[in-house]
Amino acid sequence: MGPGRPRGTREREIGVHPLVRTTGYVPGVSTRRNPMTGILAGPIDAPPADRLAAVFPAVPAIPGMSVTHRASGFTGTLVRIESGGAEIRGRTGLERVFRLAPGAFSVEGRAVSLVRAASPTAPRGAVAEVTASGSVAVPDAPARVARAGRLLVEGVHDAELVERVWGDDLRIEGVVVERLDGIDHLAGTIEVFRPGPARRLGVLVDHLVDGSKESRIAAGHRHPDVLITGTPFVDVWQAVKPSVLGIDGWPHVPKGVEWKSGVCGALGFGDAPTTWRRILSCVRTYADLEPELVGSVERLIDFVTDTS
Repeated sequence: MGPGRPRGTREREIGVHPLVRTTGYVPGVSTRRNPMTGILAGPIDAPPADRLAAVFPAVPAIPGMSVTHRASGFTGTLVRIESGGAEIRGRTGLERVFRLAPGAFSVEGRAVSLVRAASPTAPRGAVAEVTASGSVAVPDAPARVARAGRLLVEGVHDAELVERVWGDDLRIEGVVVERLDGIDHLAGTIEVFRPGPARRLGVLVDHLVDGSKESRIAAGHRHPDVLITGTPFVDVWQAVKPSVLGIDGWPHVPKGVEWKSGVCGALGFGDAPTTWRRILSCVRTYADLEPELVGSVERLIDFVTDTS
């Protein structure tokens, strides 16, 4: 076998490998193929697609819903529907696309056929618009009167990022986001706010990892109507996926160097305000954010709006 030759691709002296001649497949070479085709796609005498569709209930594909691809067992969150496929993000952040075949997915343990979600007010066949957070948009819906409950975030950049992605949802739910300006102020804020069952408080914290100052402060506040979630990132900037900015990863900042200053110097985008404007402008939807931030914010919104 010559150098650089993939394993299993040595030609026979008597001619081309039979598999290559009949199927075009070269043994041993990894290729991307449609998992819904080939001899493993189903029996030759499988029922027509319309009969299969009648067997499995049709479920509107709403971004953000939890689904499982039955054939592979791949489970995750639905990102979008496009080109006849469903894009699903797994628990590790891996994204895969699966064909929208009848009965190909499982939702809440039930085999279903995912179909494009149609807006209740749109013409038949139209696709529902979604917000930046993946929720179904409600056109021309007035903002709800503000709830007593609140979301607290550490700084102005956190607030702007939450507004950019979840702003439409928060206005519909009547949830106000306020700045904490540092977790050191959390105890005083909770005391003044006086949370209760109908007045819940959700707190989003950066650098919530074992042994950090933030984790110690958060652990000191135990209240049934206060939920503290967070991300492992030093700053909310890191919650934006590097690929969105066209970089391979966030720069390493040496100890003793202020993190944002170090990042600005490494990226060369300008000072902190200029760099942040560039970062924020690249964020279009929740898919541009790391799952740790998305999950934390979603938990807080559910907590604050659940007054049952």
